[in-house]
Amino acid sequence: MTDTPILHVDMDAFYASVALRERPDLVDQPVVVGGGGGRGVVLAANYVARRYGVRSALPMTRVRRMCPHVVVIEPDYATFTSVSSSVMETFREVTPVVEAMSLDEAFLDVRGSTRRLGPPARIAERLRSTIHDEQGITCSVGVAASVSVAKLASRRAKPDGVIVVPPAEVTSFLHPLDVGELYGVGEKTQALLHRFGLLTVGDVAHTPLRTLQRAVGDHLGRELQHLAWGTDRSELTPRAGPHEPERSMGADETFTRDTDDREVIVRELLRLSARVAGRMRSADVAGRTVTLKVRFADFTTITRSRTLPEATDVTVEIHRAVTRLYDALGLQRARLRLVGVRVEGLVPRATVHRQLVLGESEHGWADADRAVDRATRRFGTAAVRPASLV
Repeated sequence: MTDTPILHVDMDAFYASVALRERPDLVDQPVVVGGGGGRGVVLAANYVARRYGVRSALPMTRVRRMCPHVVVIEPDYATFTSVSSSVMETFREVTPVVEAMSLDEAFLDVRGSTRRLGPPARIAERLRSTIHDEQGITCSVGVAASVSVAKLASRRAKPDGVIVVPPAEVTSFLHPLDVGELYGVGEKTQALLHRFGLLTVGDVAHTPLRTLQRAVGDHLGRELQHLAWGTDRSELTPRAGPHEPERSMGADETFTRDTDDREVIVRELLRLSARVAGRMRSADVAGRTVTLKVRFADFTTITRSRTLPEATDVTVEIHRAVTRLYDALGLQRARLRLVGVRVEGLVPRATVHRQLVLGESEHGWADADRAVDRATRRFGTAAVRPASLV
């Protein structure tokens, strides 16, 4: 069993990075995302702008004084939410235990995934690679035994890195840090601790608990001791992100090379449809709205949806719907970087009552899917697959 099962994955300058996907000409320039008016504030700044001292929540008027040549991009919240949902879906393909903290960060418990995917450090690298390939942005990952240490590790890994803190190295990692670095310690608590001469995490760790509680209160004192020794919580509470659709499942895939080959694209849509449908059946849900996502070579992304007459969890029906959506785009020879399949409006499978169509076989594709599920559970995911995917 792994001794560092908690990952904290944090997108690097998320809002600015997403905005810059469409403007690669601005990558080396200072860029902020936010309202450009006189009372606007910075939502996010890229790393070039941060060298000038620009940070989130600064008034735009002050930012222009600090960096007169800064480029301001209006926020596109629909795109931010879409990218966030895709990232969270990537996390859930690794583990169902995902505790989303915001649009751009989450904790993952991977102790149930190591047999399948390898040690946590390898899983972290896999996530970074997948997110970069599929979304065109980078992330940093902290790997540790507890939530707070993983959070601090991801902060130290920025940008675009991974830091693993094994239990034996927790004290050497934590104790030299300023107390203000501790997860959840704000400016007021930092100032209070400094007033008592507690400057580093090590100072807090070696202060008797009763002394610490007299200075800052019983609850905070106990919490600070746990944080200082890295013994805070290691169990996560799965939850969706603040703007993430809670009733959908999906999957994306980035092609090894951009392609305009319909046969390759439709085959990948079948693979994704099978993956999504299998997850839906495992969760005993079905859905009516099928969504196709297409990302072009220049990172322009579009989605198209179709609502079916009845909710389904059948691979063939989902694949038929997304293929029709793809063909309706009439893309000619446009080269694609990524395709995705999502089913929305999920409801409990038990509430769906399918009516047989006149002449339809009593045992059809739904039964075939369930036979595949049984074989997969017994022999693994590669045991049975559609002939076109072999």
